[in-house]
Amino acid sequence: MRTGIATVCLSGTLKEKMQACAIARFDGIEIFEQDLVTSSLSPEDVRKMAADLGLTLDLYQPFRDFDSVTEDLLAANLRRAEAKFRLMSRLGMDTILVCTNVATATIDDDDLRATQLSALADLAGEHGVKVAYEALAWGKYVNDYEHAHRLVEMVDHPNLGTCLDSFHILSRDWDTAPIEKINADKIFFVQVADAPKLSMDVLSWSRHYRVFPGEGQFELAKFMGHVVRAGYTGPVSLEVFNDVFRQSDVERTAVDAMRSLIWLEEQSAKWLDTNAPVANGTAAGAAATQPPARRRYPMELATLPQVAEPAGFNFAEVKAADTGVLEKVLGQLGFEFNGRHRTKDVQLWTMGHARVIINEQAPAAAEPAIAALGFDVDSPVIASARAQQLKAPVVPRKSQANEEVFQGFAAPDSTEIFLCQGSPDGTAAWTAEFGQGLEVPSGARNAVIDHVNLAQPWQHFDEAVLFYTSALALEPQPYAEVASPSGLVRSQVMQTSDRDVRLVLNLAPVIQQEGADPGTAPRKTYQEHIAFAVDDLVATARAARDRGLAFLQIPENYYEDLDARFDLDPGFLDTLRDLNLLYDRDADGEFLHFYTATVGSVFFEMVERRGNYDGYGAPNAPVRHAVQYDHLHDLTQTNH
Repeated sequence: MRTGIATVCLSGTLKEKMQACAIARFDGIEIFEQDLVTSSLSPEDVRKMAADLGLTLDLYQPFRDFDSVTEDLLAANLRRAEAKFRLMSRLGMDTILVCTNVATATIDDDDLRATQLSALADLAGEHGVKVAYEALAWGKYVNDYEHAHRLVEMVDHPNLGTCLDSFHILSRDWDTAPIEKINADKIFFVQVADAPKLSMDVLSWSRHYRVFPGEGQFELAKFMGHVVRAGYTGPVSLEVFNDVFRQSDVERTAVDAMRSLIWLEEQSAKWLDTNAPVANGTAAGAAATQPPARRRYPMELATLPQVAEPAGFNFAEVKAADTGVLEKVLGQLGFEFNGRHRTKDVQLWTMGHARVIINEQAPAAAEPAIAALGFDVDSPVIASARAQQLKAPVVPRKSQANEEVFQGFAAPDSTEIFLCQGSPDGTAAWTAEFGQGLEVPSGARNAVIDHVNLAQPWQHFDEAVLFYTSALALEPQPYAEVASPSGLVRSQVMQTSDRDVRLVLNLAPVIQQEGADPGTAPRKTYQEHIAFAVDDLVATARAARDRGLAFLQIPENYYEDLDARFDLDPGFLDTLRDLNLLYDRDADGEFLHFYTATVGSVFFEMVERRGNYDGYGAPNAPVRHAVQYDHLHDLTQTNH
């Protein structure tokens, strides 16, 4: 599959955008007109630079508001078009995108439109240019790709074809199956974009909220499957208008964009494999017990090494320069110290099958923070190869003889991800590298890492969702928004089908620290945490209190509200209040949990799931946010 991207997707100058696209290894680019108009590069410079970078110049766009106009306006539009055709000759480009009219259309007549498009095609032919006619979802008279293609067929000119844009088609819920009936020779260009499902006008949705494939909710694999079946062989190019992407690092965004196309290519191949063409009124594979053999199409779709979803968390790693407070908190929670690594400055703490590594190799002033996560996978080498093909940067890890070799790569928020060989009994061979070579079991033998909550930089949230979906086979769940004193926190759960891995990504607001220089970095208002599940939370909390643990102090108002909502047994409610426990209940079960005070940017949560409760105590999240905010605010005031 030939890959492309429109320069409008990226931040920076045209030169910077082209360099980033080459670094991300795109095959070609679309030149967005404004990027050229504002560039100091001449068309000849752009042409040479593209050649030097190994990029093809696939599409010049957009040419707006051409058809459905009066005769005098048509003459002006043809004059404008000829100027662009001459410009394209200097660029060495042969395809232009012409959008259906939005602003100046005054005559709703398909015969007139066909006549005017024919005149444009004749002029384009004189300059060796192909016109890709695209139906904008908000076009005044033409907003449906099938309507646009009917006009192309009416004109029947070799220099006029259609452009299929996934956003304009899927945002209007147009059926994509008819794409297969379009003559492939008349599909001049294909653009793809994803988007979250939003209830708003299509123009605003398009201009601000498009995302790369895999970061939204459109059925892009299905769309691409129909395009492939039609016989299209040209570029598949990203056209994404997004306010965040156009403020982010250009090279990083380009890599994220390429990752999305690699993911889309694989998902499209899977869709084609599982959705065989209709034959004799029945899907060819409907009654088959075996998946159909892969059918070959003119467009070759590459696939990635296939991996199963992770079987569970192997460990969580917290890095800090001063580890004393971390050691104290883990001990108070009931974790056992299993010693130091024989060659590295790291410690191992365990509770049942929950393992926490404390990494002492941090800069002198570094506060405790989550640094790495280990996941159990069937084949670490294959899973790592997949992640690397998805542009995940490799994390080097030095190992000496007889030490476990972890495959590692970095997530978008810089968290290091390590792939571990899982074992059926939940043990880990690498723990023999610590202390006396024994993993010391604690009293809570069934303790496991329940979930990990990671704060995401605002400009890389969508990137993180795609990363964990494509590289680790985690499935994104519907996101939620949680109120906090500093604003709404967007929470996105990523999990395996069996819920053994639950990763919560949070896009949290940031505010400037009071009295700080406006030019300095804003202060984080959201911390990260690791949650551990145990069988008996009340006993765990009592033991932790006896060891001197500082619990997050829950206000009395919470317990009064809890009683009103659930009519709890008074003795049980007193226990919750006494131990600073939080509670939730739904039709499937109950959830008890408590939080520690924050250490640096990390805190810990202990949970107990009763019955089939599957959530995270969402009604309690605003309470936790408010208490943590007060604590952070008090510390700030004290420091002043």
